[in-house]
Amino acid sequence: MAAMAAPPPAEPPAPPGRRRLSLPAVEPLLFLATLSLGLQGPLATQYLWDRLGAEHGYSNSNSTDSSSGCGDGNATADPLRQEVEALVSHWNLYINLGGFFVSLFSVTLLGAWSDSVGRRPALILPAAGMALQTAIYLLVMYLELHVAFFLLGRILSGLTGDYNLILAGCFSYVADTSERRARTFRVAILEACLGTAGMVASIGGGQWRKAQGYINPFWLAFAASLAATLYAAFFLRESVKQKREAKLFTLSHYKAVFRLYTAPEQPSSRWKLALYSLAFFLIVTVHFGARDIYVLYELGFPLCWASDLIGYGSAASYLAYLSSLAGLRLLQLCLEDTWVAEIGLLSNIAGLVVMSLATTTPLMFTGYGILFLSMAATPVIRSKLSKLVSETEQGALFASVACVEGLCSLVSTGVFNSLYPATLHFMRGFPFLFGAIILLIPAAILGWIQIWDSKHDYNHFQEASLTPTKD
Repeated sequence: MAAMAAPPPAEPPAPPGRRRLSLPAVEPLLFLATLSLGLQGPLATQYLWDRLGAEHGYSNSNSTDSSSGCGDGNATADPLRQEVEALVSHWNLYINLGGFFVSLFSVTLLGAWSDSVGRRPALILPAAGMALQTAIYLLVMYLELHVAFFLLGRILSGLTGDYNLILAGCFSYVADTSERRARTFRVAILEACLGTAGMVASIGGGQWRKAQGYINPFWLAFAASLAATLYAAFFLRESVKQKREAKLFTLSHYKAVFRLYTAPEQPSSRWKLALYSLAFFLIVTVHFGARDIYVLYELGFPLCWASDLIGYGSAASYLAYLSSLAGLRLLQLCLEDTWVAEIGLLSNIAGLVVMSLATTTPLMFTGYGILFLSMAATPVIRSKLSKLVSETEQGALFASVACVEGLCSLVSTGVFNSLYPATLHFMRGFPFLFGAIILLIPAAILGWIQIWDSKHDYNHFQEASLTPTKD
């Protein structure tokens, strides 16, 4: 790529592959952070359901061991039940909005800052912030504080970068320590850690909550985030080769992110960065939006799932990370990365369509099964973005990607959590169908860029072959 033509001046003679072997893996840190987040997500939604339902006089019997009161058609017409569903959806919206607006600036600041001072500070801070958030959630449960304190915990975590900065730091770390030709698969391995941790959290969290309530699983979430902090502080070695002092609170870090998309010396990279970012935004928005309403959709009529089934469903959704990793590895043997991503998007679209029509447990799990390649597109896009910039810009790049993910969180919660209660009266699964339609746009973007690149490379080859050589 044009952006990689000139190596950075601080490049040492040692090849990147040798440096990778000498560094501890960043995957354990991402696993621990995702385990903490995976435990909190579905359980926090169910806790909101129980608390708000109790406050409004609604008995959430389907969230315990029985599903009475949810097994007939009259459940959908229960105005009190619909009010509780709407309240839970709106509180999820408020909490995610608070986290987004705070972390939008901290992620960009700290991510670009890590290009100078190293990745470790940008990993220690958000892990500690997640531990603080979980501690506040525990206080809410112990003291039965108002659920608005969930929002306070999310804001404090956002000040330190939240989970999005952990993602940015980990992907930057992999970009620092991987070779270009192997980067897509290395990114996919890192994303597979997301699925493994999420699957463990979903199965364990659902069963644990059913047996002992909410508090003990949240203690594990706190321990996992604290362990991630300690791992980053004492075990993870620095991946940035040439660290230098840099002020934290300065506009230069925001300018570094802005320059990625406006640098005049990289005209071919600018529009590709923008289009890949748009495709990434749409894909992750659908992923986040669908995941936000999985629990509500499964709690409601006609599925009426208990917490153990909700845990299995969440585990099935995370299993797509592992199956996508295996599928990516196999498909790369015969296809370009872009076409692997297209197959992944087709899997995502088909799975969401089936879920939108699911009225029974087997059909819902069929939808989860069809999503087995749904996570193949995001590692391809992350890898392509990483290859468009130099090694000294990886932190700024993945900070911008983290901002895109933060925007995804905002838009997905704003759209899907508002769309779900608004469409309950005519089609409960409409948000899934809406997401499937949206995914047609990134599929078109990725296909167009690949076709353009192929034609450009072919024309360049023809010009080179027709140019006479001088003796």
